[in-house]
Amino acid sequence: MSNITISVFGSKIVSEALSEINLLSKFKFKNYLDLDLCLADEENDQKLIVLFLNNKNKYLFSNRKKTIFPILFLSESKNINHSISSEVLDKLIIPFKIREFQKKIISLISKNEFMKNSLIKLGSYIIDKNERKIKKDNSSLKLSEKEINFLVLFSQYNEPITKNFVLETVWKYSSETETHTVETHIHRLRKKILEKFNDSSFIKNNNKGYYI
Repeated sequence: MSNITISVFGSKIVSEALSEINLLSKFKFKNYLDLDLCLADEENDQKLIVLFLNNKNKYLFSNRKKTIFPILFLSESKNINHSISSEVLDKLIIPFKIREFQKKIISLISKNEFMKNSLIKLGSYIIDKNERKIKKDNSSLKLSEKEINFLVLFSQYNEPITKNFVLETVWKYSSETETHTVETHIHRLRKKILEKFNDSSFIKNNNKGYYI
């Protein structure tokens, strides 16, 4: 957590004041004059964004794309109008106590870590273990816990996985068990993916096993 950089936009005074407070000394603070640079992706994704929103700069927060970073809005108004979106977002009304700010920061960082650990890349898809969904672009499909666990296996291996391995790992069956469980689930998954994402080649197989 000490590697987190808190990027502040909208008030240099706020940025300097926060960086001087002992309670927050574990974080690095960086002030931005350009909102696009503040929101831009960086090589190091250990970043949290604090956006100071007031009547003078509120027009800057319209028509902005979604960011991968957690965001904390600081505003004098309870009605914070903006189009910036993030999976992890919160707000704090000015004036506030510094301990309130610290709690918000810690909470956002923890939620973001949880989100990152719940998302698994699988080819052109994202598996969300927390929501039990498979996602692609702006579409998502709800799956069962067994289906999620099955798909997570593919992300852990670079080579085809066998039916027996799937039975033992996901369903806890003996490799000697005669069952069509795997084939049935693959058939259902392929059908769901085809209907939702128009993908007719999801889960391929060869003489070594199944792969994505």
